[in-house]
Amino acid sequence: MTAPPRPPSVDTLARSLSSSGLPHPILVDIARAAIDGGDIESAPARADEFRRTLLTPVVNATGVLLHTNLGRAPLAHHQDASAQTVEFDLSTGQRGSRQAAVGQLFARLCGAEAAMVVNNNASAVLLVVAALAAGRDVPVSRGESVEIGGSFRVPEVMEQSGARLIDVGTTNRTRLADYVAAIARPDVDAAIVLKVHPSNYRVEGFVEETGVSELATLDVPVVADIGSGLIDATCPWLKGAPPAWLAGEPAAVQTLADGADLVTFSGDKLLGGPQAGIIAGRADLVERCLRHPLARALRPGGLVLHSLQQTALTYLDRRVTTDIAFWKMVATPVADLQARADAIVSAIGDVRPTARAERTEALPGAGSAPGVTMPSAGVVVEGDVLDVLRRHDPPVIARSRDDHTSLDLRSVDPADDTTVIAALRR
Repeated sequence: MTAPPRPPSVDTLARSLSSSGLPHPILVDIARAAIDGGDIESAPARADEFRRTLLTPVVNATGVLLHTNLGRAPLAHHQDASAQTVEFDLSTGQRGSRQAAVGQLFARLCGAEAAMVVNNNASAVLLVVAALAAGRDVPVSRGESVEIGGSFRVPEVMEQSGARLIDVGTTNRTRLADYVAAIARPDVDAAIVLKVHPSNYRVEGFVEETGVSELATLDVPVVADIGSGLIDATCPWLKGAPPAWLAGEPAAVQTLADGADLVTFSGDKLLGGPQAGIIAGRADLVERCLRHPLARALRPGGLVLHSLQQTALTYLDRRVTTDIAFWKMVATPVADLQARADAIVSAIGDVRPTARAERTEALPGAGSAPGVTMPSAGVVVEGDVLDVLRRHDPPVIARSRDDHTSLDLRSVDPADDTTVIAALRR
């Protein structure tokens, strides 16, 4: 009888997987699992599957420009491995504030007295309420007491901040008189009024809300969580009028001009920068937020601060549509997208003869401008080929419906068209 062949050593099998690019200790674990499972041939596939669990650059062909699952705003950022003045004042040689550099730029962009940055917009709302209203009451419209992604609920944030939520009005209609009545109640000690933009849904029909300009007539500060990070509703960085899909989206400049004492918004949505939360408005209120103990726990690091600084400078230089990926996608004419779609269809015609270019509807995404779309163009192929596209290197993420796969080109950088072609030719 012939003895069965001995399996290779763990180290030998691990070294044979080095082309995967994974560190040797990880490959040892994979090799050991394959040997223990009696399936040595599966080792390369196991290595590939592990590699696919890591953060990986992908081509976003979903047509959702700010795709939460794909990192929201696509961002190119490079920083040399050198020290930087995160908390150092070059004028005095003494310790400085990590909020000074970026804060002054966003104050300038928003038309505010002061601004500061935390690690996301949920943190911004939590810090503002904790710093300004802990132990006191905060009137909020029932229609704005919302949950916005990841179980971020306004009532729970209020509870964690130490403030007490006071429901005002009804789900569909809240008037200024409702706020006045709530503040006048003898059992209410209102510190601020919080207005929350319900950024991931719309209520239509028999509705009424109280605007910031009306709330500003109250005797308490108004804090407006505008959410998605539109700096200026006039979009001065775009040629022509602002796009129709932005109608009704609150913007920092106009909200502060209407009388809000503070605004909070995200950095990685319509702003087009890294994940961050920006607080801008009255200098004394921003200072109270800076002095609160939570400010240290929620502060961003040097990488985020540098990236935000570059984003702010880009806005001030009016280089938005060339240097900020999100607004570059927004500004691309449909005719250009259609031409690219036609070129892709032509390039894959021999292997996918039924592929076609067609007009589509892209979405801003990430809860920005809910319920609205922007005209776009893309490629449609027969069958559900999502798995094939995801297994390409780099992966291509698309959408499938009715046994057809659609790739929207508004969310695809033109430089990635060759990747789309190669993935569709598999």
